[in-house]
Amino acid sequence: MNAARPADGAGVDASGLLARLTDPVVRDLAWLLFSADLLRAHPPQAPLAEPWSDRAEAQAAALWLAQLDRDPTPLREALAASHPTRLGRYAEILLDWFLEHGPALRLVAANVPLRRAGRTLGECDFLVRTPDGRRLHWELAVKCYLHTGNASATLADFVGPNLRDRFDRKFAHLVDHQLRLSEREEFVSLGYPGPWLAQMLVKGWLFYPEGTFARADVIDPPSIAPGHARGWWVTRSEWSAFAAQQTADGWSVLQRLAWLSPRRIAAGKTGAPHSDIFSVRLSLTAPVDPEALLASLPCPDEPAMIAAFTADSANGYAEHSRGFVVPDDWPARAQAFARE
Repeated sequence: MNAARPADGAGVDASGLLARLTDPVVRDLAWLLFSADLLRAHPPQAPLAEPWSDRAEAQAAALWLAQLDRDPTPLREALAASHPTRLGRYAEILLDWFLEHGPALRLVAANVPLRRAGRTLGECDFLVRTPDGRRLHWELAVKCYLHTGNASATLADFVGPNLRDRFDRKFAHLVDHQLRLSEREEFVSLGYPGPWLAQMLVKGWLFYPEGTFARADVIDPPSIAPGHARGWWVTRSEWSAFAAQQTADGWSVLQRLAWLSPRRIAAGKTGAPHSDIFSVRLSLTAPVDPEALLASLPCPDEPAMIAAFTADSANGYAEHSRGFVVPDDWPARAQAFARE
């Protein structure tokens, strides 16, 4: 499972960092900061956000996360106060809290609305100041898209599980609208002296048909970054055969707020630690029969994210891979949606 930013970027081994962190909220924050981007940089219109100016800043952030992991109470309290229910909002709160309390970077403002004649034109996600005085405008997106299986894939062939979102449309909106907000006259009048460099922070997972997701010869569109986090998808009728071929000690459904970092379950836990603070629940405490898991899906006519777990040396479980189980008619509907 490839969920880490290449080591030559920030000089921090993201997989090793995640392995050392135990609190699920802190792990999600670390994943948000250090995981691989989904998109390549597209300068000058859409450069990537670069949280660290050098190796020392990245290592300082990693040490800060390790300290937070020992007592994550302040971060959990911030989440409890906001009570996020959407994945994007959950990620926003994590990044906002880091920019306010972490090392180096400082938050100038978040969710800055632009209006004209009483109409909202959009919001700048984050205005950030770096230690050397640069002013950055970050647009954050956390996305999970499924590859439709088309051989000559474009960004349009990466679709949301519920077929209401497409990667090409999101990318176009990001480049043509969101990243341009800090250039608009309406932004200049708000009193944030610039110039502001707009950058995109697009994280998430891409999921491929189960026969291709692990193959190195699958060619992604040029816009997609190498090394991105990836998983699989199968139809309900394919599930039994697929599950039987996997190396897994158990399976669990991942609810939406558990879609960021690879999950871990400590020995003896019946759910995610601190599940009373944010609504993420992982029910796996022992190997779960794949057929029983499939039968337990709350909405069998909708895609569901599933994780395979293997036992670890601490008598708990670590995520081995993740993917979606989709209805049998989903592939045809997804390919039609990609062509709209």
